[in-house]
Amino acid sequence: MSQTVCILGVTGSIGQSTLKILQQHPEQYSVFAVTAHSRMDALVEICKQYQPKIAVVPQDKVDELAQKLRDAKLNHIEILSGEAGLISVAEHPSVDVVMAAIVGAAGLLPTLAAVKAGKRVLLANKEALVMSGDLMMNAAREHGALLLPVDSEHNAIFQCLPSDYINAKRNGQPQLGVKQILLTASGGPFLNHSLEQLHHVTPAQACKHPNWSMGQKISVDSATLMNKGLELIEACHLFAVSEDYITVVVHPESIIHSMVQYVDGSTLAQMGNPDMCTPIAHALAWPERLTTHVPPLDLFIHQQLNFQAPDVTRFPALKLARCAMQAGGTAPTLLNAANEIAVAAFLQQQIKFTQIPQVVEHTLNQIAYAQADTLEAILAADQHARRVAFDYIETGS
Repeated sequence: MSQTVCILGVTGSIGQSTLKILQQHPEQYSVFAVTAHSRMDALVEICKQYQPKIAVVPQDKVDELAQKLRDAKLNHIEILSGEAGLISVAEHPSVDVVMAAIVGAAGLLPTLAAVKAGKRVLLANKEALVMSGDLMMNAAREHGALLLPVDSEHNAIFQCLPSDYINAKRNGQPQLGVKQILLTASGGPFLNHSLEQLHHVTPAQACKHPNWSMGQKISVDSATLMNKGLELIEACHLFAVSEDYITVVVHPESIIHSMVQYVDGSTLAQMGNPDMCTPIAHALAWPERLTTHVPPLDLFIHQQLNFQAPDVTRFPALKLARCAMQAGGTAPTLLNAANEIAVAAFLQQQIKFTQIPQVVEHTLNQIAYAQADTLEAILAADQHARRVAFDYIETGS
């Protein structure tokens, strides 16, 4: 039977890769709803090709989109707006699969709505799980949602774990013979830069990843290694292990996407060319497999693979994230919010590249951590952290 798909963040890189997979399998999937924050022209082209029933945009983009859809004779597409619109399509009874690809904290509420509606949720928005953690995972179990990782690293871990690990106990200890998780990191574009060189990094340089084509925010996060810190927190929640059982391994080639070590000495790795269509297709069809345009890995080309430990002196964001996970409660929410503010300030050239983790650390030190057992507590912590981080950037105190 054909399944209907809602793509949250359709004009971004993950959304575009998702459309590539759907286009290859029109008999199995159709697009029911799409959302976009900007790029209305791109959204209209998507609407022309995939004919969704609903499109969601910010309130201030509704009139612009409506006119463009009229001009394209697409008046039959319903337009919804804002957060309420995002939630509406994420939980819509006609939707089978939700691709959660909105960047940052903005993706939390629609992703949680999809989970509470019992959807198959393809999780590309790591920040939503970083913020809500146990709340999101408990909701998935309570409402029978299938939460599948799309980040290449977490999807790799999922593929390397025992097939029934998804139903294993959740007590912070590895289960079913698993010893530890090895979370790989490319190291970003500045892997071999000195601290002095890092101080002079520009936004354009930080947004140019050596292996992956990504949006600005995630590219900067990759450059600071905060992306890997957020992924570490995400992995703890997805796979129900404490941070003690996750080791970050820098692997510049991005061929091994992550590994799982077992108590018998085995290490299983998932390998492939760095193309997000592979993990998207896996999560979309699991436990089946879909054909994709991604070429198979040529081991005769990739003859050498390198590994090293991350340098937390030059890249302190990773250590901050691990400490936030250890602290628990709202600490990961504070970390994420402060990082979003700091990255935005860096992209606007208000702060230096090396000041991003400084803003995050200052924010974590200024706010007392609380229990993250309600959505209200999480959202309040998020807003508090944003104010503290913003004030620190503006005033230095």
